[in-house]
Amino acid sequence: MGKVFEVIDERNAEFIRNQRMFFVASAPLSGDGFVNLSPKGLESFAILDPTTVAYLDLTGSGIETVAHMRENGRITFLFCAFEGPPRLLRLYGRGEAIEPGDPEWDALVSHFPAYSSARSIIRARLDRIADSCGYGVPLYSFEGERSQLHEWAERKGEAGIREYKADNNATSLDGLAGLRRP
Repeated sequence: MGKVFEVIDERNAEFIRNQRMFFVASAPLSGDGFVNLSPKGLESFAILDPTTVAYLDLTGSGIETVAHMRENGRITFLFCAFEGPPRLLRLYGRGEAIEPGDPEWDALVSHFPAYSSARSIIRARLDRIADSCGYGVPLYSFEGERSQLHEWAERKGEAGIREYKADNNATSLDGLAGLRRP
């Protein structure tokens, strides 16, 4: 039932656009390091071209994906149909972390809503695009986006977010380098 695609075609692009949530997986090279799997939402995903995607990484307590991109670049995205016909779509690739102040930042950030908690953009060039059935994924109904991250960032303010990133996003759980400029 599963199929491998050369590029993100229009059918896959529409499927991606219709999902309210996606997952990002990455891992360090070390066999005893932590594999990271994070849910994402808030209209933070963009298809840049048929083999390149990006997502807006918002400030949080960990910096695993950024650290893994800096160390080895391996990344997988998973989109699940929680509504409608069952389907999973995985995007495998090599990514990089782009921070505010990097030359590509201004062009890339224009693909996303403005969020004061934006800390990086993860851009990935895809090596493999594949779908599968998703029969085991339960049906869920979307109620709405959570507001807590935006409210937290608003309360912290620009200086507070900068201090939070410096305290929490300099290194990963495995001690890998995180943000270059918290």
